Amino acid sequence: MARIEGVDLPRTKRIEIALTYIYGIGKSTARAVLADADIDPSTKVSELTEDEVVAVRDNISGNYIVEGDLRRAVQLNIKRLTEIGAYRGRRHRMNLPVRGQRTRTNARTSKGSKKTVAGRGRRRGVRKK
Repeated sequence: MARIEGVDLPRTKRIEIALTYIYGIGKSTARAVLADADIDPSTKVSELTEDEVVAVRDNISGNYIVEGDLRRAVQLNIKRLTEIGAYRGRRHRMNLPVRGQRTRTNARTSKGSKKTVAGRGRRRGVRKK
């Protein structure tokens, strides 16, 4: 069982995919880590030697911010935005989309279930002018 940054990597998957189970490592970062450690990306996690696991672990811990440290940094950034009263911070506080998405329609996940409002929509029998 390969354990890197406190995450148990699944033994049956390729190492390239298994590294993406670590928060903060995607496919391109996983490829870069494996290239630095000189490991074939198609190798299964169960086939890795102890030296290869140590090389990957050292590379990640030395060059990348992952897991708890990254989560903490993201939360601090959001907290800073809310404290200074930035627009993005207000959107985070109101639990609305932050990156410019529309909310007139869509955004149901963040806004919650529909709330019916009186007077919305067209009434029957009324023609447009």
